[in-house]
Amino acid sequence: MLYWLTALSDGGDFFNLFRYITFRAGGAFLTALLFGFLFGRPLIDVLRRRQGKGQPIRDDGPESHAKKSGTPTMGGLLIVGALLSSTLLWGRLDNPFIWLVLFVTLGFGLIGFADDYAKVSRQNSKGISGRLRLGCGLLIAIIASWWAVQYHPSGLQNQLALPFFKNALLNLSVFFVPFAVFVIVGSANAVNLTDGLDGLAIMPVMIAAGTLGVIAYAVGRVDFTNYLDVHYVPGTSEILVFSAALFGGGLGFLWYNAPPAAVFMGDTGALALGGALGSIAVATKHELVLAIVGGIFVIEALSVILQVFYFKRTGRRILLMAPIHHHYEQRGWSEPQIVIRFWIISVILAIVGLATLKVR
Repeated sequence: MLYWLTALSDGGDFFNLFRYITFRAGGAFLTALLFGFLFGRPLIDVLRRRQGKGQPIRDDGPESHAKKSGTPTMGGLLIVGALLSSTLLWGRLDNPFIWLVLFVTLGFGLIGFADDYAKVSRQNSKGISGRLRLGCGLLIAIIASWWAVQYHPSGLQNQLALPFFKNALLNLSVFFVPFAVFVIVGSANAVNLTDGLDGLAIMPVMIAAGTLGVIAYAVGRVDFTNYLDVHYVPGTSEILVFSAALFGGGLGFLWYNAPPAAVFMGDTGALALGGALGSIAVATKHELVLAIVGGIFVIEALSVILQVFYFKRTGRRILLMAPIHHHYEQRGWSEPQIVIRFWIISVILAIVGLATLKVR
């Protein structure tokens, strides 16, 4: 919205700053951060009054989690609120990719909100049915994937870009949209599985969002893509504003989610943020890089899939408990140890993901 102030500029004054994506990204970050600090405590107080007993704690989870009973959930409202307000304020509203990532974020956020509301109102950890949640997620992802294809350059439509290789493309043809749907839905659910310890999910999400924001900025500039030998996708640079807002909103939320958490993000936040990461990857043609940058989420999801598959086949378990962060809890690792070590791994993976821009 503030971008339109450039109409008042003569090319050499303060209003000219709003032309620069980096300036507006900085503004989006600070606005989202301030939003979190201003509205975090009031929102937590409202959630605590409305929810009473807070998020239901799973009976089959680690025993140490019983002490978290009474902690309110739906803290993702703080992140989504900060993200939405900051992006609308600082982003270019004539950019289709901004609306694409906002559509996916809000869509999955609504699914998560419905699930959290069902859990809290019924005091049951199951929430809404898995089929309904998956069906709504698939519908949102199908629309977003088709949307992205329409705004990709003709030479990149339905193509899968391969990292580490110059100008390497794999033509998926009619299978690109199903693949993109898998990326978005898979990302949303993988982040949701990771959100099991205080502060565990939000920092890797922020790191991945920051990394994808840099990638989006690079692939949206023809001078950068020529230098880096990556595919040029016009318009994606504006996603940096969205990513900066997500980073700022995430920091504001982490202030209250740091151990011991005063609030959980719940499915409201986890599904919204995971969907956001997936949609950025699809928009920028970096779907495979997301698997690297978001490697923590991939590992968490695979740990559950392999645990269930192996148990059904053999009656035995690979891990002491899934997802894998619970396995390390059972091994005796403290919660802060697991969280911080997973953060470190996320930083390493982000550096590897950024390296794909140059190592070709």
